[in-house]
Amino acid sequence: MSGRRVGKGRLPAVLIAPAVLGLAFLVLPLIGLLTRTSWAEFPSRLLSAEVGEALRLSLVCASLATVVCVVLGVPLAWVLARGDIPGRRLVRALVTVPLVLPPVVGGVALLLVLGKRGPIGGLLESWFGVSLPFTTAGVVVAEAFVAMPFLVISVEGALRATDPRVEEAAATLGASRWLAFRRVTLPSVMPGVVAGTVLCWTRALGEFGATITFAGNFPGETTTMPLAVYLALETDPQAAIALSVVLLVVSVAVLASLRNRWVGG
Repeated sequence: MSGRRVGKGRLPAVLIAPAVLGLAFLVLPLIGLLTRTSWAEFPSRLLSAEVGEALRLSLVCASLATVVCVVLGVPLAWVLARGDIPGRRLVRALVTVPLVLPPVVGGVALLLVLGKRGPIGGLLESWFGVSLPFTTAGVVVAEAFVAMPFLVISVEGALRATDPRVEEAAATLGASRWLAFRRVTLPSVMPGVVAGTVLCWTRALGEFGATITFAGNFPGETTTMPLAVYLALETDPQAAIALSVVLLVVSVAVLASLRNRWVGG
């Protein structure tokens, strides 16, 4: 009890000033964004053709990228959490590389592998006539590349927190590995899957560097909201502010939806 009182007691004065400065550094730019928004023109800005197209494209591409991440990332997380594979630590490290890799570098890497002269991109072009760079599909690929680690880490953490003996018990009752995963494991880790999916979708929605490098910036085809913000800053700052506010609102909504998991008091 005494230790708890000390922990909740008066803060050292030497820590208060830098704490306040740190909070101001993070919050004031967001307040500035809201105060500089022309709220009277805000609805018309969002209803303009350019902003509407960028918003539609962003939502579609982020959702498709999230589907790709779920389909590939959940099995990958299960392998990392449950599988006894050689070099598992190395695989886990490689999975988390996009989290720390500059997005532009990720876009260059995608271009070298999936471009027309790349080993995989060349095969797609010659065998199926499919070209990913500088297309809407390229936006989905770039967003999935940078967003998937969020899903994998979240689901793997949830899997490690569950007792594997429950799956073993299901197996002793005659359930196959796939049935045990689908009927026992997946429901038990669903909160982690949902949290990872939401974080994945939000990261994909805000992706810029890998998208502009791998998919380019073609209005109506690859210009997502972050790219539209970048373009509008030079020609229509109020449109850039309106799009930025939309992205800010989405981010706050995500944090609110995940408050019990990520920002508990």
